[in-house]
Amino acid sequence: MRPELTKATELLHSGDTGAVERAIELLQGTVFSFSMKVCGHREDAEDTMQDVLLKALPYLSKIESPQALAVWLYKVARNRCWMSRRRSKFAPTETLALDDLLPDASELESLTSEADKSPEANVLSAESAEQVQEAVLRIPPQYRLILVLHDMEELDTSEVAQVTGLKEGTVRVRLHRARLFLRKELSQKRRQVVKSRTYGRRAAKPVQCREMFAQLSEYLDGRASDVTCEHIQKHLAECPACMVFLADLERAVQRCREYDEACKPETAERVRKLLVAEYMKIIDAMGRSPAVN
Repeated sequence: MRPELTKATELLHSGDTGAVERAIELLQGTVFSFSMKVCGHREDAEDTMQDVLLKALPYLSKIESPQALAVWLYKVARNRCWMSRRRSKFAPTETLALDDLLPDASELESLTSEADKSPEANVLSAESAEQVQEAVLRIPPQYRLILVLHDMEELDTSEVAQVTGLKEGTVRVRLHRARLFLRKELSQKRRQVVKSRTYGRRAAKPVQCREMFAQLSEYLDGRASDVTCEHIQKHLAECPACMVFLADLERAVQRCREYDEACKPETAERVRKLLVAEYMKIIDAMGRSPAVN
């Protein structure tokens, strides 16, 4: 969970007017950033930020737990995003099949040769924030939401399940496929180089690696059993290509986690003044006026 939500919960219960304004500022940033990652349109994200927080104001002083605040806030923001979102020009409509996300023998061979940071490999060393955003928006929506909540908004599997209404097992499956899709998108330039080298040759999927690939997110997140970890580590020690693929996947996830979007300061300030004024009216009506600095 984002530390901003924990801090906002503390500030809202401090009884200080300035603290309330800071809390709302933190909540604004959270809702706006989430909305941009899910839908990718600044106008929709700004509208979602204002509408969701206006709806939240009567309940903010009653929520004691940061976890409860996070689950409630993301549920409302998700619903608002789905209602207003425009179809992304990037996102496909199909579901993600594991086999389609795995590298073929040619890519694994290329990954091995690039492990020494050849010039072509360096193409991937500096993806811009825009490239990361476009890659995330290409993920089909039902998978993208899971990736955003788990890897970008820092919710754990149980919290993501509460927000989405899915079983935890389904969350894990979708998260792994979204990560693999993201890695594939961020590796697009390199894959074009690989394709030019193979001259259109079709290479078979590495069957012996498939089981290991299917478990990589569980392994990365420390959720795999001891037996599975031992099996994966043994395979990686004997398969340099898979070792490099795992590093590539880890890097894609890390780039995803580092990406964030901020609302324009003038827009955030305008909306924040409105929200603080409305919140103070609610507090006054409840007879719980915060102390003035």
